[in-house]
Amino acid sequence: MGLRERATDLFWLRHEAADADPEPIKFAPSGIILSYFLESFFASFGTTGCGSSANRQPRHGPYEKTTFRLSRSLSQAVLNKKLLFFVTEDWFVCSHWLPHVTAARDAGYQVYVVTRVRQHRAIIEARGVHVVPLELSRRGRNPMAELRVIADLIKIYRKIRPDLVKHVAMKPVVYGTIAAWFSQPCAVVNYMAGLGWLFTSDSVKARLLRPVVRAVLRQLFARGHVIVENPDDYEQMMSLGLPAARVSLIRGAGVDLREFSPAVERDGVPLVVLPARMLWTKGVGEFVTAAERLRAEGVAARFVLVGDPDPDNPESVSIDQLESWRQKGAVEWWGRRDDMPQVLAACHIVCLPSYREGLPKALLEAAAAGKPIITTDTPGCREVVRHGDNGLLVPAADALALAEALKTLIEDGPQRERMGRRGREIAETEFSSEKITSEALALYNAVLS
Repeated sequence: MGLRERATDLFWLRHEAADADPEPIKFAPSGIILSYFLESFFASFGTTGCGSSANRQPRHGPYEKTTFRLSRSLSQAVLNKKLLFFVTEDWFVCSHWLPHVTAARDAGYQVYVVTRVRQHRAIIEARGVHVVPLELSRRGRNPMAELRVIADLIKIYRKIRPDLVKHVAMKPVVYGTIAAWFSQPCAVVNYMAGLGWLFTSDSVKARLLRPVVRAVLRQLFARGHVIVENPDDYEQMMSLGLPAARVSLIRGAGVDLREFSPAVERDGVPLVVLPARMLWTKGVGEFVTAAERLRAEGVAARFVLVGDPDPDNPESVSIDQLESWRQKGAVEWWGRRDDMPQVLAACHIVCLPSYREGLPKALLEAAAAGKPIITTDTPGCREVVRHGDNGLLVPAADALALAEALKTLIEDGPQRERMGRRGREIAETEFSSEKITSEALALYNAVLS
């Protein structure tokens, strides 16, 4: 029996007329068991998919229409089609996906965004996009509350009746796919923003969970299309037995080359920034250890953590720990910043020693800003940085190697300048928002066809 057949035991659904409001969805007791499974499933991935460059919030300036080269036939094909994005957080929509939803609207779609609404609804709606609030937690632990989220999502899908739905990151992929099963037929695109430690770790827990999760993903992706951000994740999807025609590689969300642009390196003590959510899996601990080591050696540099903790993520660094590091003096902690273009203009080196990524937007912004990058030789990170070209790659979880790489660039200004120029060239040719969004729009049209 497949996952869809098992899911029918989760809900009791009554038939509804085409124009009627959805009737209440009642839960069967076995739904509680499934909800506990889903909790373990998400824990195995962490809460990936809501990364940001230092938790940066979007600028509140006037809307600028982005023009994409779309054929007349494409515009006619999508005219008045309903496209629904399901993303966990409204701030994540603003930090990563505003150019995408705006371009879809400009192409002729009626665009809906289902998300947890906090402070950014007005910014999204200013782009001519419908916002549909859905209260959910990336780390939800209450079984009945999680089932209620799925039930509410089914009602939303039945009411809007989208032609195409795009689920971004793991929880929307799982819950959104279930909702699509119980709604009218629609095209489904599942966006996997990184597969997490489960597919790379050699721990006993990962080895035990991996076959189970692979079986679940195989069932979830039995219909629709899958987007991944890097070649490693593409190979993992192919290993599930999915047809190559239903798996696409689109490299991240892109970067605004106008907002992030190169600036002349400033004089003074080199400033090294780590722009990310304050998570252990972002390599924050290794960064601090490397900074302490270099300070002890007398290397002249400032080391700055830019970003806030993420309470919904089990890997979050505590505020007490961040304050302790700041008091010891090896690193500075600036917290969340709304002015990341200015932060990057002021720094000399960007460092992200992450354990694994989908394709980190923080590194795309650093490259666009013309900064040399030090990151790890891991999936996602090595897609942006080519060792010795626009930055340096080090092994994950290796503070000693990180310290050596940092020292190399801190003491070599000409190499920083050369790497920064190459980073900008790579951003322009491979990662512009226009290029990435055009690829996504072409995929939507192909899926609908």
